[in-house]
Amino acid sequence: MAYYFFMPAVNIMGSGGLADTGREIQALGFKKALIVTDAPLHRELKATKVLTDLLDEIGVGYAVYDGVEPNPTTAQVDAGTALLKQEGCDFIISFGGGSPHDAAKGIGILATHGGDIRDFEGINQMTKPMMPLVAINTTAGTASEMTRFAIITDEARHVKMAIVDWRTTPTLSVDDPDLMEDMPASLTAATGMDALTHAIEAYVSTAATPVTDSAALHAIKLVSGFLARAVKDGHDHEAREMMTYAEFLAGMAFNSASLGYVHAMAHQLGGFYDLPHGVCNAILLPHVQAYNAQVVPERFVEIAKAMGIDTRDMTASESAEAALNAIRALSAEVGIPPNLASFDVVKPEDFGTLADNAMKDACGATNPKQPMKDEVIALYQAAYQGQAA
Repeated sequence: MAYYFFMPAVNIMGSGGLADTGREIQALGFKKALIVTDAPLHRELKATKVLTDLLDEIGVGYAVYDGVEPNPTTAQVDAGTALLKQEGCDFIISFGGGSPHDAAKGIGILATHGGDIRDFEGINQMTKPMMPLVAINTTAGTASEMTRFAIITDEARHVKMAIVDWRTTPTLSVDDPDLMEDMPASLTAATGMDALTHAIEAYVSTAATPVTDSAALHAIKLVSGFLARAVKDGHDHEAREMMTYAEFLAGMAFNSASLGYVHAMAHQLGGFYDLPHGVCNAILLPHVQAYNAQVVPERFVEIAKAMGIDTRDMTASESAEAALNAIRALSAEVGIPPNLASFDVVKPEDFGTLADNAMKDACGATNPKQPMKDEVIALYQAAYQGQAA
């Protein structure tokens, strides 16, 4: 069986990376950007000023769409697309975390294809490349700046749509830890646990390869070693830089190996209740992986080792349990809520609907064990109660 490996053509990483981005934009010959971001970054924190100053310096025009919110919607994609056309932009720059990157991908798709973003839900529904996208990252979690995944909420169905297509891969990704030092501790924790989820789901995926395995395991090692430090002190530069590499490596892994039922289930919580994605992943992660360990316990031996556990005298099942305990401990250390019941909006009577939608999510296709609906409901119930499934 042949496997595919997907990556942006150019990726800038490390301190000072933003400064090099202007030279790359000039080399690509673009004239006017649509900057896709969110209002807190643009209007309150003025974080986008470093980008707009850079564009002014190199003589590239821009318009700003700052209407993106957490869990970006079809309406936000439509509004950004309208502004892009009105302003005559020839490329897009996303600035922020996963939400601006995903919204920018949606806008880029519609800019070249037209139609409705719902038309592109699923795997490889595009027929031509999207508009060029420079993705500048300010969080260490989603890896959307370098993946072929875009997650957009369909407000009508209250469902997060997974758009998976190599044509949505950004033209250029930028991961500069200097842009991340003022990220709040809670966001650092949530995005860091998102990166851990990406790495673990990619490692146990049915589409995993030795290439994706190597990236996933090193990502797990880095998150385990540096996330708590980054949460405790946002100006711990080494921790910030290592978390930048961790989220990028995790992105390299799942961009090709795909994900699993943590994401398939978390997408429904985000779409139905508008809950934070990284936190939902963190709460679901040990429950879904306990379910997966029933069929691939040997994969958890290496996960446990990457998390710093000595497995020499452990069976595969014991290693799996140790890895799950380490996940729970890290989640608690960085302040993730213990269960879904911590969110007042989550109602157990909705779990049947959420399970139906999760089973349609493209991310679940590579989970190592394919659940029945009652098993998905049981996983939601376990995560709600904070108990092992």
